[in-house]
Amino acid sequence: MNIFFVSLGCDKNLVDSEVMLGLLDAKGYQIVDDETQADVMVINTCCFIHDAKEESIQTILDMARYKEEGRLKALVVTGCLAQRYKQEIIDEIPEVDVVLGTTSYDKIVEAVEEALEGKSEVELADIDALPLPETKRLVTTGGHYAYLKIAEGCDKHCTYCIIPKVRGNYRSVPMERLIKEAQELADQGVKELILVAQETTVYGQDIYGEKSLHKLLKELCQIKGIRWIRVLYCYPEEIYDELIQTMAESKKICHHLHLPLQSGSSRVLKEMNRRYDKEKYLELVNKIRKAIPDISLTTDIMVGFPGETEEDFQETLDVVRKANYDTAFTFIYSKRSGTPAAGMENQVPEDVVKDRFSRLLSLVQEKGRENSSRFQGSVQEVLVEDENREKGTLTGRTQHNLLVHFPGEKDLIGKYVKVSLDTCKGFYYFGHIVEE
Repeated sequence: MNIFFVSLGCDKNLVDSEVMLGLLDAKGYQIVDDETQADVMVINTCCFIHDAKEESIQTILDMARYKEEGRLKALVVTGCLAQRYKQEIIDEIPEVDVVLGTTSYDKIVEAVEEALEGKSEVELADIDALPLPETKRLVTTGGHYAYLKIAEGCDKHCTYCIIPKVRGNYRSVPMERLIKEAQELADQGVKELILVAQETTVYGQDIYGEKSLHKLLKELCQIKGIRWIRVLYCYPEEIYDELIQTMAESKKICHHLHLPLQSGSSRVLKEMNRRYDKEKYLELVNKIRKAIPDISLTTDIMVGFPGETEEDFQETLDVVRKANYDTAFTFIYSKRSGTPAAGMENQVPEDVVKDRFSRLLSLVQEKGRENSSRFQGSVQEVLVEDENREKGTLTGRTQHNLLVHFPGEKDLIGKYVKVSLDTCKGFYYFGHIVEE
């Protein structure tokens, strides 16, 4: 049986997809990259924001037509959209055979078998369960880097966010399990681990009684073959001294931190149920930069939260100017049914939101170009990731997550090379390999 797999949404969802692929591969299913050759399709969905929900629905509809036009015998839908709108999917898209919730992905083999038998099922485990199937993940990121999901769910309950309703409360993966998984990834040739969770900074607090991310990092640094470890999704109010110190002292931990802001207005942050204010956020940025002077900071910023005024928006622009982010992921507030923010008054008019978003994007790009240029003329270690569109040119990333294009041979993909960063083009560089 040929299986075609679609993974939508975030990198945390991608880890679930890779686990499912591993389970299916172990059972002898053939993974194909041509939907017209699929006997079974699995779509791992997202519904974090409106656009993600629409993309998931459209993907299901696009693939469902192969029940009539192709050889497709079974269609399975998993992930966040499946958890949130389980019965609606079965009722309104009859081509879907089985729906798996976010904590049932370990049942993918049984789901496929049931679908092939013509059964229509909705499989939902306890939303606070933590599936830990014993399988070799089928890494889809090229083999030289991989995501390591260290926890599931979230306890923060930001007023705009649907995640606790589709992913449950925060559950840390036991440290011994993560070390074992990281070793298996290293044995497969993975050189960079990217630690992800809805929030990485409170890792271990639920099972060990204290924040333990720094302890996990120290253990992961001992694994041979792993050269870089990157930490994403650090909530500002949860950053602690031992974590900063561990990042500063270890040669394997990348000097790159993703520190979500969401808004620069303390008033709006309170309405969002974020647990810091503008002043504390900027104090933290200064503290981190003092401990790790070359740190690369990236962030998330939302525009158009209900009740956001022009004054609030100017506060956000002020933080962007002061924090000196290398990159900011900007997005427009998306009204999510079932969240407190969806019922708030003073929803910001669409034309106002679009104007603010445009102004924010311009400033982010301007500041990003300024900050990235600080590396011009330096020699940096680069993990070669792929061939560039231009023949004879490769693309890689530095530990600061800076994209670099340079001439080189294809056999360097997956290896580390020293590259001189010659010309800054804003968010990326052109350079050349420096022989050691």
